[in-house]
Amino acid sequence: SPWKPLLLLLSPPAFSTTCARCAKDRRLRQKRAISERQLTRYFVDQRKVRVVGGQGGDGGHSFHSEPRKVFGGPDGGNGGDGGHVIFKADQQMKSLSSVFRFYQGFHGERGGSKNCYGANGGHMYVKVPVGTLVKEDGEVVADLTQHGEEYIAAYGGAGGKGNRFFLSNENRAPKLFTPGEPGQERVLHLELKTTAHAGLVGFPNAGKSSLLRAISRAKPAVAAYPFTTLNPHVGIVHYQDYEQVAVADIPGLIKGAHQNRGLGMAFLKHIERCRFLLYVVDLSVPQPWIQLQDLKYELEAYGKGLSERPCVVIGNKVDLAQSRINLPLLREQVAERVIALSALTGDNLEELLLHLRELYDTYVKTEQSRGQSPVKW
Repeated sequence: SPWKPLLLLLSPPAFSTTCARCAKDRRLRQKRAISERQLTRYFVDQRKVRVVGGQGGDGGHSFHSEPRKVFGGPDGGNGGDGGHVIFKADQQMKSLSSVFRFYQGFHGERGGSKNCYGANGGHMYVKVPVGTLVKEDGEVVADLTQHGEEYIAAYGGAGGKGNRFFLSNENRAPKLFTPGEPGQERVLHLELKTTAHAGLVGFPNAGKSSLLRAISRAKPAVAAYPFTTLNPHVGIVHYQDYEQVAVADIPGLIKGAHQNRGLGMAFLKHIERCRFLLYVVDLSVPQPWIQLQDLKYELEAYGKGLSERPCVVIGNKVDLAQSRINLPLLREQVAERVIALSALTGDNLEELLLHLRELYDTYVKTEQSRGQSPVKW
């Protein structure tokens, strides 16, 4: 074809021929694993926010005038209303780190001549994670638990009145007009409570993070020292029928956690939103049932009825010799179902996944019987 040389010139080359540096094969760089210490900069579960509504536009002040109609009367329009500041729950948001300290709605425009009203100010939407509590002076004013749920944090000011508004039979040429009102100003405290179906509860180094890594794609930090997990992690367990169960890894608790010892109440609040609990017990320690008793005591001391939620006891580290000795003793002391497994080797994870699905199905049926929609991931 006579057009073939021309097409070859117009088509872009498969690789760069300008220089050797540009012609190198550049591979996509993989994301580096973020350590638990570095994650504290990205995960924020508390934020103090000052919100101010937009100011209303001033009223217009003008008189109509045209040829053969000099005294046309007042025609100043009203000013536009200021915009609101609105908190909107978004399931894509997982932290309050992207929420700024100050927000203000857009101002309304001034009223114009010829009875033209000023445009209203646009609303300022602030995306917050699902499960965010909005508090003012220690009292809860909003609880955003559903995706797309909104709360007006600060109302915008009303627009001023133009001189046309004050026209009357007694005053045919009013010169009075009012300025726009300032927007509402508030100082609010945002508090995030992780919303998940199941919560892994246990003492430090019980193997919660290793278990979450084994059953989901989450990659929390794992180490041999206590308090490795400093922030809640949420892993998603996928099933063949496309159902997804969210499991939250709550940082380790210690005795006196309800009195703010250790990590304390900063992370006990994340357990409140879990529909059922997975108690992770280290089978290799002497008398592992004591751990379960202490965990239930801390939960009940923090919130009444919290320890009575549907649960299962997970005996971790069954691959150790001492764990096999303590397993029958634990089942004698505990009334709940005990699932013995090893998060390190993956032994008996199938039993946990099946029972986790049973707890999830029970939760869905209970919510549907109450006429409520269950939380979906």
